[in-house]
Amino acid sequence: MTIEMWEELAKLGESLGDDASLRCLVVMGEGRAFSSGIDVEHLLSGGGGALFSEAGKGSAAAVAERPSSGRGMEDKLVTRINDLQEAYTWLADAPYPTIAAMRGYALGGGLQLALACDLRIAARGTKLALPEHKYGLLPDLGGTYWLPRIVGPAKAKELIFTGETIDAEEAHRIGLVNRLVDDGELESAATALAEKIAGQPPIAVRGSKRAIDRACLQSLGEGLREAAVGQAECIRSADFLEAMKANLEKRAPVYNNA
Repeated sequence: MTIEMWEELAKLGESLGDDASLRCLVVMGEGRAFSSGIDVEHLLSGGGGALFSEAGKGSAAAVAERPSSGRGMEDKLVTRINDLQEAYTWLADAPYPTIAAMRGYALGGGLQLALACDLRIAARGTKLALPEHKYGLLPDLGGTYWLPRIVGPAKAKELIFTGETIDAEEAHRIGLVNRLVDDGELESAATALAEKIAGQPPIAVRGSKRAIDRACLQSLGEGLREAAVGQAECIRSADFLEAMKANLEKRAPVYNNA
């Protein structure tokens, strides 16, 4: 991964936006790995120079001397990192479900890209890790936010503090991966899951994702209210009528996002 790649990913998210025709999105690496993470040499050379110069200084050392976000002072490096995080956050914020299909390696920024997705499928033999501490960094692209929500705070701390590499089987055991498949079946398994999700009533799916994502920040009453609002939208939709008719007529429903 490079800074340019993150910028392109953020633009892709902007271009897709809230496209009502999208039912499910699959993220997959091309080749033998999902992503081995950031290109460290790129970060330390030209790419790193671009990152730090955008922050208003010419080197990492110079940025380190800058006081962190003091009173009335904008920390330009923090702002720059926030901008790069948009390469990931749009996947989590997207109203439609997102799936990461991983094989080979999902390391650092690569694993954080998978964490941004709603669901994760891994081929057996895949290696996963957040090794940022090895480079004097922390997983700032969503790892410290999404990982504890998926595997729990204590396990997230263990994986991040140690930078330990785990295999797909262990990732599946701790709930980091939803489904485990043979390498040759990864594409077909991801397609089948995406098609199954895409075949569900889209208004209900989007409402469920919204309610689940917000639940961890809400009280029980707030969470139930969120579900009630989503359910009212479903009941008033043509999707609901189509689902009822399809069940009675014993056929597959055809939804039109209305």
